[in-house]
Amino acid sequence: MMIKHKLRYNYIVLILLIVTLAGCGSAQKPEDKTAVTPLKDTTTTKEKQQTIKNILFFGTSLTAGLGVDPDQAFPALIQKKIDSLHLPYKVINAGLSGETSAAGKSRISWLLKQRVDVFVLELGANDGLRGIPVQQTADNLQAIVDKVKQKYPQARMLLTGMQMPPSMGERYTHDFSAIFPALAKKNKMDFLPFLLKGVGGIARLNQKDGIHPTPEGHRILAENVWQKLQAEL
Repeated sequence: MMIKHKLRYNYIVLILLIVTLAGCGSAQKPEDKTAVTPLKDTTTTKEKQQTIKNILFFGTSLTAGLGVDPDQAFPALIQKKIDSLHLPYKVINAGLSGETSAAGKSRISWLLKQRVDVFVLELGANDGLRGIPVQQTADNLQAIVDKVKQKYPQARMLLTGMQMPPSMGERYTHDFSAIFPALAKKNKMDFLPFLLKGVGGIARLNQKDGIHPTPEGHRILAENVWQKLQAEL
């Protein structure tokens, strides 16, 4: 009889233990269902900005997009290509209508206050149309390149070439076009021989002035530049 009572007592204790544990498990269920709080992004805005690299387009009205909407100019189209590929680059359009190489030399220091990782130089066209001595243009462009190198020695650089119409004279036209490959070679810059390739001289791709590209023309310019630029990115 004592054994039976002891077994019955142990059995009751076991049942109570199971019920107690079940109750504890039920009490924890609401906590299990609670959504896990995601980890906070501790990266500061400044750190995020430092991961984005700047591409500075420095040039004339061709770069500025004279006569078209800002988002139709070729630098903006380059930005769209970059965004579509999720590349960490921001395009800065520093084009200015009427800009000469001399004016650019004076303006570049102010622009270099912001970090430059890729530098695209499109200057000289207005010099040529004004008949400025070729050597003077070459010296100004070299001075601009020197300032960029001095401030950002690791920056990658792309030079876009330009050509003058025959009306400027055979000698001047030849000497002018020779500036750009010589400058690119001397400074080990990537080189696009003619920015307006496929656009220059084609009426339907230019505005009424015959100089500045239409939106369709800018799309071709963007492709010309992108073929050289994408390898750098």
